[in-house]
Amino acid sequence: MSLSPIIDPTDLNILKALQQDGRLSNADIAEQVALSPSPCLRRLRRLEDEGVIQGYRPQLNRSALGLEMTVFVQVKLHDHSAESVHGFEQAVIAMPAVINAHTVSGSADYLLEVVVSDLSDYDRWVRQVQVLNMVRGIESNFGLRAVKTEAPLPLPQRAHRPV
Repeated sequence: MSLSPIIDPTDLNILKALQQDGRLSNADIAEQVALSPSPCLRRLRRLEDEGVIQGYRPQLNRSALGLEMTVFVQVKLHDHSAESVHGFEQAVIAMPAVINAHTVSGSADYLLEVVVSDLSDYDRWVRQVQVLNMVRGIESNFGLRAVKTEAPLPLPQRAHRPV
């Protein structure tokens, strides 16, 4: 069993800088966290190797891409057998319109965030889900206006070893 990575104050500052701007160069990060470039790069590589930093990607404007609708979908399965759960999760993973999927407690089994261009596009997506034999029910909540999206993670205020 491997230990979780130790995150020190300098690592936290590196992570904060990257969450603000993922395009920062190593030199820019090093300057912001008061390190020389070589030690900063070693820390970045360690954070990547330990899985703390899982990747880099641009934040895209949904409206500019014609993806005007965000729908939060609660899905209830008929049962919780391994076959049903696995089948549903594999189907969801294969659906590009689903950008987030969580198992949840409460009246639903899953909460999905679905991004589509319009109501017709959403209707096509719903029909894909309705044919899955393990799905018992679907409840849709249409996002009317985004108040906060793509926020950085709330990093701890001090160094720690994650559990």
